[in-house]
Amino acid sequence: MKVAVMMDSTAYMPKNLRKKYNIHMVPLSVVFGDTSYQEEVDITSEEFYEKVKQSENLPKTSQPSIGYITNKLEELANDYEAVISIHLSSGISGTYQAVISAGNMVDGITIYPFDSELSAMAQGFYVIEAAEMVQKNKTPEAIIDRLNEMKQSMRAYFMVDDLKNLHRGGRLNSAQAIVGSLLQVKPVLYFSEKVIVPFEKIRTRKKALNRIIGLLEDDIEQGKDLRVVFIHANCEQAALDLQQQVKEKYPNLDSMISYFGPVIGTHLGEGAIGVAWYAK
Repeated sequence: MKVAVMMDSTAYMPKNLRKKYNIHMVPLSVVFGDTSYQEEVDITSEEFYEKVKQSENLPKTSQPSIGYITNKLEELANDYEAVISIHLSSGISGTYQAVISAGNMVDGITIYPFDSELSAMAQGFYVIEAAEMVQKNKTPEAIIDRLNEMKQSMRAYFMVDDLKNLHRGGRLNSAQAIVGSLLQVKPVLYFSEKVIVPFEKIRTRKKALNRIIGLLEDDIEQGKDLRVVFIHANCEQAALDLQQQVKEKYPNLDSMISYFGPVIGTHLGEGAIGVAWYAK
């Protein structure tokens, strides 16, 4: 069976990896005023963060239309019999549901949608795993089973410099945002039940990052063979410094650097840092 792997743009997977694994993508968009930009297509992360600084208002974000996804699936149906389609959490976007709806409208190809229940390169880890299994001629059912197995060990924590963006974008409830503003905390956040919630409220950026690294080290010390990603919102050096800090202690750690692009960056804001990992 010929199986395609598709993701949405919020996995923020480097183009070289997308090309290496022949991964297909449906982009989400950011909207400044009356102008819409498909992320990873019309606007780079660097351009986005610069544009935010020059704009009075935060951009809006939008998911790909069902029509766009339908066209993409019809195109894939010319060459493939099935598609594993991996998307950001259904708790913060309707993209996953849109793929299900579009899949019901396309003949000649079977859609296997997967809700990552998170986003960014943590979502990308599922995509890479699926693509590697496709190369080994694994069945779609076996691939979905493995992705669900990965979900049991997947961890993703992040911190933002300011809760306002998350609150204004509707991704964090009012009470949580107000408490954070009053105390000027740097909460460690994570996905629980598919939505973003505080894991712990911590007073300083340094302590918040140390707490996240502590959670990672807890899993490393248990002898788990982990794959790790350090993710940044236009502050690459901060991510590199964190990676270096961990690799000095665990030199054989399998790790990489990634970024929060326009759509997720709209909600987290510049300066956000995340760390995600799973047991290989």
